[in-house]
Amino acid sequence: MTLSWQPSRERAEASALAAFARRAGFAGDYAALHAWSIREPEAFWPLLWDTLGIIGDRGARVIGGGAQLADARFFPDAKLSFAENLLRRRDDAIALIACTIEGTRRTMTFAELAREVARVASGLRALGIARGDRVVAALPNAPEAVIAMLAANAIGAIGSLCDPELGETAVLDRFGQIEPRVLIAQRRRLDALRAKLPTLEHAIAAEDLGELGDPSAPLAFERVGFGDPAFILYTSGTTGLPKCIVHNAGGQLVQLLKEHVLHYDVRAGDRFFYQTSTGWNMWYWLVIALAAEATIVVREGSPLRPKSDALFALADAERLTHLGVSPAYLAQLRAGGIKPREHHALADLRAVMSTGAPLSAALYDYVYADIKSDVHLISLSGGTEINACFVTGNPMAPVHRGEIQCAALGMATDVVDDEGHSIASAKGELVCRAPFPSQPVGFWNDPDRKRYLATYFERFPGMWHHGDFAERTEHDGFIIHGRSDAVLKPGGHRIGTAEIYRQLEAFDAIADAVAVGQRWNDDVRIVLFVVLRPGAALDGALERGIRSAIAKNTSPYHVPARILAVADIPYTRTGKKAELAVRQIIHGEPVNNASALANPAALDGYRDLAALRR
Repeated sequence: MTLSWQPSRERAEASALAAFARRAGFAGDYAALHAWSIREPEAFWPLLWDTLGIIGDRGARVIGGGAQLADARFFPDAKLSFAENLLRRRDDAIALIACTIEGTRRTMTFAELAREVARVASGLRALGIARGDRVVAALPNAPEAVIAMLAANAIGAIGSLCDPELGETAVLDRFGQIEPRVLIAQRRRLDALRAKLPTLEHAIAAEDLGELGDPSAPLAFERVGFGDPAFILYTSGTTGLPKCIVHNAGGQLVQLLKEHVLHYDVRAGDRFFYQTSTGWNMWYWLVIALAAEATIVVREGSPLRPKSDALFALADAERLTHLGVSPAYLAQLRAGGIKPREHHALADLRAVMSTGAPLSAALYDYVYADIKSDVHLISLSGGTEINACFVTGNPMAPVHRGEIQCAALGMATDVVDDEGHSIASAKGELVCRAPFPSQPVGFWNDPDRKRYLATYFERFPGMWHHGDFAERTEHDGFIIHGRSDAVLKPGGHRIGTAEIYRQLEAFDAIADAVAVGQRWNDDVRIVLFVVLRPGAALDGALERGIRSAIAKNTSPYHVPARILAVADIPYTRTGKKAELAVRQIIHGEPVNNASALANPAALDGYRDLAALRR
C-alpha cells in the first residue's frame, strides 16, 4: 500500500503513546509494546491505569474470574466513578461548546459543568433514584445530554440514551426493555413516551432540567465496582428488537481514555469533536475527552447543513484539534467536488477520525489531497458491542493508504480462517484472543448469558468473534471488508461488500450503492443497486464499465449478476448501509424494525422488483 502520511520525528516522539512506550521499556517500537500488552496483562493494565491517572481505588488484583475469556473480570477489587473521572477538572476553562446548524453557540466551563451535574444528581437522589436504577434520556446532542448522563452515573444509576429523532416505537423498543424509573426527554415527546413505559415513576422535560435539584448541592460520587453496570447501549435493531448491551463502568473509562490519550494523542486544552447523535456509541467517544481535560464540541443536526462544508467551518471557528466524521460524509464531499483546504485554514487540526463503515483508499487520497496534507488520518473499528476499538490509530507510525494502522493496545486482535487459525494478507473473521476490560456485562434480561455467549463466543470457542470480515496487512495494519453477516457468497466465495463499493468510486455517474446477495437457483447471486447522479443513466456502457472495473480489480466472483438503479439507499441512524434490510426486502421478508432506519421509506424502492425474478 502507498504511504499516505508520515509524522515528523519530533511529532511522533512528543506523543503520549511514545512517552508510554518509553515508560514501558519499548521506546519507538509499537509492535513490541503491543505484544507486551497482550503477553503481560498483569503489568500492562496497572501501568495504563497509572499513566491515565484514573481516579479510584485500584485494588490488588488485575484479572479475576473463571478460566474462560468470557468470564474474565478486570480489577475485581477496584472502586471508581466514571463521572468523577470525567469531571476531574473543575476550573474556569471551557469544557463544552454547543453549536447548532442555525448558528447558535453555548459554552460551559469545567466548573459550571461540575455544578450542573451536582445539582441534577441531587435532584435524582431526592426522587429516590439510587445505584442500579435505570435513568433513560431521549435527548439531542446538547449540554443537557452530557449533564443528564454524568448526573445519573454520579449516583451509581445505569444510564441509557437514544436519538430523540427515532420514532416512538423505536424509542420504546429500546427503553421499554430495561424498565426505567426516570425518563428525560423534550417536552413534545414526554407524554407519549411516559404513557407507554409502565415502570416509569418520574418524567422530566429537558426544558426543565435546569430546575431539577439543589443548585448549592456538593458534587458527590457513588463509586462502584470496576465491572458494575454503568450504561446500556443498543444494536441498530433493523432485523428485530435491538439488543440491550450492558457496559461496565471501569472498562468503558479505561478503554475509551486509552484510545484518546494514547491512540489519538488528545491532550489537555485540545478541542475534540465527533459528528454523532446520542444514540450512537461514538457519543461516548466524544464525551470521554473531558477526562483527558480537553474541550468537547457538541453539535446536533446534519453535517451537510447549513452547507456541505459546515464541519470545516466549525473546525476553523472552534479551533478543532480532532475532527471525527463518517466515511459516508467524506464520500459525499468528494463526490460533490468539495475541497475544504481551498476555503478553510484548519490551522489547529491534527487528526481526522473516521468510523461507522470501512474507509476506502480513495477517501484516504481525498483527505490528504483536499482536506489537509499534514494530518493524522485515523480510521478506527470496534463497535457498540464493546464500545471500544479492536483496531485504531498510532500517532508514532505512518499511515498507509486504505489501511487502519494497528491493533489497539491490550487487544489481542487477530484475523482467522473458518477453523480459527491465524491468517495474514488474506480475508477472514476478526476475533480477539484474550480478555479485555470493556467486554460487556452481558445483554439485559439474559440472566444465564446464553444469548450473549452464543452471539460472541459460539463460533470460535475461546475467542471473541466480532462479526467483521477483515484482513491483516504486511504493515501489521488492518482492512475491514464489511460485516460478516453481510458477506456475499456466490459459488461459496466469500466477498466483502466494501470490496465492491471501492470500485464504484471511479464512476462519477454513481452517487451511492448497496450490494446484497439474492438466493437464486440453490446458490447466491450478487445484486448491485446504484443511485445515479442527476442527468446520469444506467445504460449498457455504464453497466459494462462497472462490471469490467470490478472484474479487473477484484475477481470474476465479485461481478454482480444484476445492476439496478434505485432512488435511495437505506441507512441506519449511525450512518451504516442497511444491507441486511435490503436483503430481507428483496426476498419478501419483513424488516422487523424499519423505524430504526434514518430513511425507512427508501426500502419501498426494493420491493417486488421484476428484474429480480429472472
